[in-house]
Amino acid sequence: MTDAAKLSKVEHIKIESRQLRGSLGSEIMSDVDHFCSDSEQLLKPHGMYQQDDRDERKAKNADGTAKGKQYMMMVRTRIPGGRASAAQFLAHLDLCEQYGNDTLRITTRQGFQLHGVIKDNLKAAVQGINRTLLTTKGACGDNNRNVMCCPAPIKNNTVFDEMQVAADQLAEHFTAKSTAYHEIFLTDESGTTQNAAEWQPVEEPIYGKTYLPRKFKMGICLPEDNCIDIYTQDLGFLAVVENNQIVGYNVLVGGGMGVTPSAAKTFPAVAKKLAYIQPDQVVGVAEAIVKVQRDFGNREDRKRARMKYLIHDWGIEAFKAKVEEYYGQSLPAPHAADVTGVDDHIGWHEQGDGKLFLGINIETGRIKDEGELRIKTGLRTLLKKYGMPTRLTALQSVILCDIDPKDKADINQLLAEHGIKQDHELTLVRRYSIACPAFPTCGLSITESERALPGVIDQLEVELSKLGLLAEKIAVHMTGCPNGCARPYTPDIGFVGKTLGKYTIFLGGNAEGTRLGFIYQDLVPQEELVKTLSPVLLQYKAERKPGESFGDFCARLGKEALKAE
Repeated sequence: MTDAAKLSKVEHIKIESRQLRGSLGSEIMSDVDHFCSDSEQLLKPHGMYQQDDRDERKAKNADGTAKGKQYMMMVRTRIPGGRASAAQFLAHLDLCEQYGNDTLRITTRQGFQLHGVIKDNLKAAVQGINRTLLTTKGACGDNNRNVMCCPAPIKNNTVFDEMQVAADQLAEHFTAKSTAYHEIFLTDESGTTQNAAEWQPVEEPIYGKTYLPRKFKMGICLPEDNCIDIYTQDLGFLAVVENNQIVGYNVLVGGGMGVTPSAAKTFPAVAKKLAYIQPDQVVGVAEAIVKVQRDFGNREDRKRARMKYLIHDWGIEAFKAKVEEYYGQSLPAPHAADVTGVDDHIGWHEQGDGKLFLGINIETGRIKDEGELRIKTGLRTLLKKYGMPTRLTALQSVILCDIDPKDKADINQLLAEHGIKQDHELTLVRRYSIACPAFPTCGLSITESERALPGVIDQLEVELSKLGLLAEKIAVHMTGCPNGCARPYTPDIGFVGKTLGKYTIFLGGNAEGTRLGFIYQDLVPQEELVKTLSPVLLQYKAERKPGESFGDFCARLGKEALKAE
């Protein structure tokens, strides 16, 4: 492990935090509208980020003086596999109105986010989430975050049940044992606080005193449906199915999207195949991998603290040898199975038990009422009337499950009344698009993403229509900075914020998420993104091979050939 004298500032904060307590307990009760910088870091493993309203940064008081930062919190709910009951979903819709900015967001990792929660309401918001039997604990920070899983609610098929069970087991196993979360956020004013002199440390058998060097992400999926972008995860389990049964998993390690453009030592990475394991080995192998990252990941430089850098520096064989040492036995070579397809699960589908499920596209994941599109009211109406369970997707959409076929017509009518479009009314390029929140909430964002992408897709649809390409599955991911929260380095087209109003365009990935794209053009103004892509789309129409996707075409030709045209 890194010499203590060389640890980064965040590592020292964690060490001195008394298992993630710090001064959070006293600060949350104070009248100050924000937390101190050290506490900002400690909020994260409890599922919260301190932010400020960037639209208001230049706001003035009546006397002309600057108002200063308008602080607010983002609160993220951890939901393994995106599986939420109607009651849990409805409660979050209520909480966003009680304590947030009236909108609820579905994340690219199948969770919920409340935005705009002021510090005075933070504890009440967290308690409201926990009353639904969900939690924010571990949703952010230097620990294992929400475990992703294919959300298709297929019944009478053990494959889907087993994947969800594995996701739940991983989520539970890698939850920190510290009681700080309960003491700080789930007790009332008369309850225990983290400042009590008699606080008792608990054993953290996986995380130890300093937790992980950086965030850690896990996911589970099928080869024919990589709907959770398994190659972008720190740790992925690709199910190998024979005779409708999971016979094992290919273990993938070292994915990660975050980049610091000014630091050449950083880069995005897709995961590498490590081994093939039996279903009953999933938790044990995962623990060995996490512990290797815990003990050998970079704790000096947070820019290089993700597991992808450890694997890059060591090589996959040396990394595997260390995992085998920690696990206590050798691991077989990977199975031949690999990703072959992807599904957004939008539209009506047979569920396998006589019932139906319906995938509803939520553009950029924002559940709100705006003009004729009343997504929030529409979903509230449906969930109250039918009480169906739901699943959240990695493309920021929602699946309504267990629908009686006799209710299909009424549900279609309710959707139409609220302006909510269904699969046949949406282009594939819109269905396979996602964005990070960016402005005005995220402190890391350099430019727009969520608020910009719908307009970019509008323009792209016009261009694709002119070329007769609207039926093509083209995935577009946009982020407001290079941190990569919306996984912009693996789709057909990635737009990554570089400076205010300008983006780097990445091409050559694919909708299946198995390949990194390349930089096609840098510093492109937002209003010129589609114009810049038009010649490439035209070339694709003229020169593509039969059945070749846009991303595959770009990867085959490469940057120079595309530029030459």
